[in-house]
Amino acid sequence: MINRISIRNYRSIRDLTLELDEINLVFGPNGCGKSNIYKALHLLSASAMGQAAAAISDEGGLENVMWSGTLSSRTPHRITIACDTPEFEYEMQLGFPDRLPYPTQFQLDSVFKEENIWLSGFSRRNSARILQRKNQAAFLLDVNGEKQTFTDAIYENESIFGQLAEPHRYPEVSQVRERMRSWRFYHDFDLSRTSVLRRPAIGYRSPVLAGDGRNLAAAFQTIVEIGAGEVLTAILAEAFPDCRFWCENQQSHFALRMQRAGLKRALHASEMSEGTLRFLCLTVALLSPRPPRFIALNEPENSLHPEMLPALASLIVEAARYSQIWLTSHSPRLAELIGSARPFRLYQLQNQQGETVLA
Repeated sequence: MINRISIRNYRSIRDLTLELDEINLVFGPNGCGKSNIYKALHLLSASAMGQAAAAISDEGGLENVMWSGTLSSRTPHRITIACDTPEFEYEMQLGFPDRLPYPTQFQLDSVFKEENIWLSGFSRRNSARILQRKNQAAFLLDVNGEKQTFTDAIYENESIFGQLAEPHRYPEVSQVRERMRSWRFYHDFDLSRTSVLRRPAIGYRSPVLAGDGRNLAAAFQTIVEIGAGEVLTAILAEAFPDCRFWCENQQSHFALRMQRAGLKRALHASEMSEGTLRFLCLTVALLSPRPPRFIALNEPENSLHPEMLPALASLIVEAARYSQIWLTSHSPRLAELIGSARPFRLYQLQNQQGETVLA
């Protein structure tokens, strides 16, 4: 469970710290920065997977990701993102490269300036630090509890997490990496008429739905066989009365089908509405037989009819039995429905002169 996140100089966020609970809902008008907190959390996980440079590039590059408002002359021009959990505290600092003595076209690349991990409960004392990185020099606590210099060449554009060739030598650092890698993020599902979600695909046992939902049918069938199949059926019945869903297998090509009362034939995924497919993706993601410690959803109510919100709330409450939930939303009704079943923490955001702040 994440107890606290701190973000500085990232997009519209100059300096923001949030205390988290088991279910966390973020509200605010368009442009207030809700999605920027989601993206900052995603950048932490991408760093643990050795994909920080690609994640920043996808967001437009460091020049666009860096806070562009006024900074104190004493404040380093860096993005700082940190998270505190019951087991560890992790912080990374990203900035522009130092001036190089040779010409280059990569002067706006993002580089890791600092990375630190402390064991929780020790107020970031040096004695509790198990990783200290400054630029391309790093010290790690090894399996014997001794501080070791990381002797491999460190690629400045990526986290140390993506460069641990011998993770068994640094078990505590490796454990932090695996925890952060396991976080899941669901934002965009391609629901267009040409989407892979609408076509049969080779199926394999899938306890986790892919971030883009491409293994939807196989993940659905995995829940039926080894997961909470009864809960899956009940939530879909609440969302789609008089409908039945199942996975069809033709020569290892898996496809979802829907039978609606009154129709003589079952519908293919290619015939389903965007709202139906989105709800199926959310259901399969949140009922994973291998639930993560942390899962983030960005505006899951998009494309859904208001009558489906009670089923979505039931789904989120069920998932919160096993995972910490981060949810951005525009729907007060969804918050009301979740709150009637389980307490949650609400963050109301607003934008003041370009800066995301708590209302």
